[in-house]
Amino acid sequence: MTLSVILTHEYTDFDALASLLGAHLLYPHALPVLPRQMNRNVREFAHLFKGALPFIEPEDLPKHQHVDDAILVDTRSANWVRGMDDTTRVLVIDHHQDQEEDEAAEEADAPDVWETPAADASRSHWRFWTDDVGANTTILVEQIRERAIRLTSSQATLLALGIYEDTGNLTYRATTARDVICVAWLLDAERGANLEVIARFLRHPLSEEQRKVYQTLVDNSEHLTIDGNRVVVACADAPGFKDEISTLAHKLRNLYEPDALFLIVDLGDRVQVVARSTSDGVDVGAIATALGGGGHDRAAAAPVRGMTVADVRARIIDLCRTHSRPASTVRHLMTLSRPQTLDAALPIHLAHDLMRRYGHEGYPVVATGPDGSQEQILGIITRQEVDRAMGHGLGNVSVAKYMREGRFTVTPDDSVATLRQLMVESGWGQIPVVGPGGELIGIVTRTDLIKLWEQRETPADGRGQMGQRLREALPPVPYRLLRVAGQAADAMQATAYVVGGFVRDLLLNDTAWRVDSLDLDIVIEGDAILLAEGLQAAYGGRLVSHRRFGTAKWLLTDPDFPVNRPDLLEDLPGDLPEFIDFITARTEFYTEPTALPTVERSSIKLDLHRRDFTINTLALNLDPDQWGELLDFYNGAADLAQGRIRVLHSLSFVDDPTRILRAVRYEQRFDFQIGPRTLDLLRDATELLDKVSPARIRHELDRILQEKMPEKTLARLGELNILAQLHPHLAMTPWATQTFSALRMALADLESTHLFDPPGLAAIRSTAIERLYWGILVYAMPGPPLPEQNEQDPNGDTHLAERLGLRKETQNLVADLRKLQAQRDFLHQPDLLPSQVVHALDRIAAPARFLFRLLEPDLRLRAYLDRYETEWQQIVPLLDGVDLQKMGLRRGPLFRTILDGLRAARLDGRLHSRAGEEALALQIAQTEGVRG
Repeated sequence: MTLSVILTHEYTDFDALASLLGAHLLYPHALPVLPRQMNRNVREFAHLFKGALPFIEPEDLPKHQHVDDAILVDTRSANWVRGMDDTTRVLVIDHHQDQEEDEAAEEADAPDVWETPAADASRSHWRFWTDDVGANTTILVEQIRERAIRLTSSQATLLALGIYEDTGNLTYRATTARDVICVAWLLDAERGANLEVIARFLRHPLSEEQRKVYQTLVDNSEHLTIDGNRVVVACADAPGFKDEISTLAHKLRNLYEPDALFLIVDLGDRVQVVARSTSDGVDVGAIATALGGGGHDRAAAAPVRGMTVADVRARIIDLCRTHSRPASTVRHLMTLSRPQTLDAALPIHLAHDLMRRYGHEGYPVVATGPDGSQEQILGIITRQEVDRAMGHGLGNVSVAKYMREGRFTVTPDDSVATLRQLMVESGWGQIPVVGPGGELIGIVTRTDLIKLWEQRETPADGRGQMGQRLREALPPVPYRLLRVAGQAADAMQATAYVVGGFVRDLLLNDTAWRVDSLDLDIVIEGDAILLAEGLQAAYGGRLVSHRRFGTAKWLLTDPDFPVNRPDLLEDLPGDLPEFIDFITARTEFYTEPTALPTVERSSIKLDLHRRDFTINTLALNLDPDQWGELLDFYNGAADLAQGRIRVLHSLSFVDDPTRILRAVRYEQRFDFQIGPRTLDLLRDATELLDKVSPARIRHELDRILQEKMPEKTLARLGELNILAQLHPHLAMTPWATQTFSALRMALADLESTHLFDPPGLAAIRSTAIERLYWGILVYAMPGPPLPEQNEQDPNGDTHLAERLGLRKETQNLVADLRKLQAQRDFLHQPDLLPSQVVHALDRIAAPARFLFRLLEPDLRLRAYLDRYETEWQQIVPLLDGVDLQKMGLRRGPLFRTILDGLRAARLDGRLHSRAGEEALALQIAQTEGVRG
């Protein structure tokens, strides 16, 4: 008979005890063995509910029997019980992630059977069932629920206790929605977890001994800052102390709220270390392991022998310096660009104009010394104070009269905790950031701080994942160019970011890029033109820059300006992208709706804020030390994940109504939804499209027509009454939808039909597909004549072209289609002579003929078109202009009349010889001469 046991760690907490129970419910053949040392409240609970729970003491295990299987819960190491040896098969069920060990071991998922033990004594027969949840109990409760295992109220209470305790009553940062769902399930009346019992044991009072040790720890607490992390080290001498120290750690953590807490207690026979961490800044598990103990990154312990409390303290501080990483600082939150300031003497009404223009909620107020010396911060004035002053008619009073006085500043290296405390003390929502010399270099706001709290910190490997995703998604040559751009920016003390659609598509895994069409936009916090000039000087290529806008385009495939440095590409396979755009980080404001913006240099954060939708505000840092770090100031990644199109502010469509067209294009391209609030704002701003220039409207519509299935976007625009706003007769009818699809199929089969000669085929292939789509839309525009239509513009095409800014090539295509449309009834007639068909089609460009064939379903008409393309178009007279001159005829308009007549006769089968053509030519000349 086999023997299986379930074990957990010493100094057992409720998550460990609940995990013992949960594992037994899933594996009822396994005996849940209580540890020898449990936290006092856990020990009392186990004693009180002894008859209702299945636990056994270690000494009650069967004697002289080998333990074949062991389940370790809430730990990866436990005191082995008798009967265990190196052949015992082990299953670890743990929520404490250990990446290195997990990668080396086999992963399990709620296993029902054990594998055959390994022949050697290695850990190859260990299996790991791990998950990233707040409490280990959650892993087990999910399986209990899935298997519909019935619970008693006592069992449900203990399981809920395990989750509540290890998640801090569902408030710790590691808590997941899965923990909450499991607690809710346990509290349901069918399971009946008892909240009164839970509250009693979670709020267990300290014993007299614990209170004494607790006070000693408080009195001997040392507060340190290591890499920006707030670390508390507390020491106490308590020989013979028997109660758990972990309870004291919880209380001290709640008292001080440090990033890391270390309790060092001399128990007489050893020095006991208990450590807790509330952030990823300090890995207390690694520190405890170095001291001879263990645990995970948020909770750990170590019994240390042979060292004094002072020695252990010094060792822990040293280990903190090597096992910590920099905490979030002001540098991670601030807007890094010299903030706009207000001179103390500036009138309130001018401050009001600035706030309305830029949308800032507050400005530092400064005074400059009489000798022009460095500005001194006097205080800050907010929109609220300015609005109140304006409401009282005090627009001419200086801002100094109503500012909040004070000189509160932070530096980039100050911790977030310092910033938070300063905001509370000062009451300021915007804190200026100063450099080493006291000069203003940026600003950090309450909104920045709130967003940090709202977002879970990026996992430690998140930056590496994005960097790796860049490497995997990009061809080698563009990847190398991004590396070079990041290094060059770093060398000139600037920072480069790749931004916009490229990052959006990278996160969507939509990375089927062609190098020749790769759109790389690199924003520089610094001087983009200077950086691009340096790259062009070093590596070649051609540069086109616009100093007014701070932009430069580095052209890499111009044969007259080749890239001439082989060390740039290092013999990498693949082609260069056509160009890379470099843009100086800038902000913009609109002086009036629909006008083009005024642009000013700014930071990456404000640069991203000027973009159309949150999904386009994502950026990747190209700095060598922060390569691949994702910047997401406006929750764009969440909107991508949820498939939502959302504007950054409520005046976005008012500032630029063309964003209306873009919003619908993105919605349909990605199969997303425009957010409810954004959709309301879009509808409210639709009439503003009337004020947008025709060229900008046409640009956006062309972009829509370049999509894979533009009919989806156009149909949605019609549904939202946007097409009618652009032009009363512009509509996406079911016929147009079908014809768009037919056009794509016809283009795909163009060569295989063998209808068009090489020149005609080349002309069709060179016609942009959006021009062909325009032909379809215009050809069958519904509705009565518009007031603008007249004898000179009977179809309203000229008005349409002017309103939508159609390109000349598109207008020519439409004009050809109108000519063909006028000939439609004629070409429906039976028994037309070839010359009649040729006369109707000969002066129509091939793209229009191709489209007309698609638009008209009549088989007789199509047959005429096909005969024209494959046969009649190529038939020409044997005689030419030189021959006519030799016959004594004078060159002039008469030649065209003669040659047309000769061609018609040959087409209709009335001429078959050169002599016949000569005779007919003289006859036409005589007739035309008589007429002349």
